[in-house]
Amino acid sequence: MTEPVRIGDHAFANLRYIRDAMERATAFTSIPGVGGIIIGVSAIVTAVVAQPLRGDRWLAAWLIDAMFAAVVAFILMSRKASRAGVTLRSPAARRFFVSYFAPIAAAALMTIAVVRAGDHALLPALWLLSYGASFIASGAFSIRVVPLMGICFMMLGIASLFIPFGNILLAAGFGGLHIVFGFIIARNYGG
Repeated sequence: MTEPVRIGDHAFANLRYIRDAMERATAFTSIPGVGGIIIGVSAIVTAVVAQPLRGDRWLAAWLIDAMFAAVVAFILMSRKASRAGVTLRSPAARRFFVSYFAPIAAAALMTIAVVRAGDHALLPALWLLSYGASFIASGAFSIRVVPLMGICFMMLGIASLFIPFGNILLAAGFGGLHIVFGFIIARNYGG
């Protein structure tokens, strides 16, 4: 004869199931608004520096800024997550990062192809569209304002396909949109 299941064991199994379900359903909220502001200011400075540059020098200026932005985002995202008592390895964070980095990885590979083809003028459209797509995709696992930010980036990317002011549109997107949405995130979602 088997022993009946103790009520405590059954309750713990139910609690584990509920906790796992809630963890899967939670949004990734560790996006740093202050980081967006810093990244935005950096992008505006880069746009000013890069404006007179052409070709590989222009590209180098923007790639240096992208590396700076990645470091700032990682540090401030880690801090915000730590203050909230969450980890960047949670299921919500993993879903966010997978959907965020897929378009970014595609843009990195396409950047290599576009540079090899010698058509740097296509890079602003590629970067703005891909970055916007990354925020729209990852926004499904994050706060409401993230997909809206992605749509705004994509609109600038579309514009850069038709008007020859790519550097200015990069400043408006990576600079202006990061600053505006950074303030919104900092004010409404805690830093």
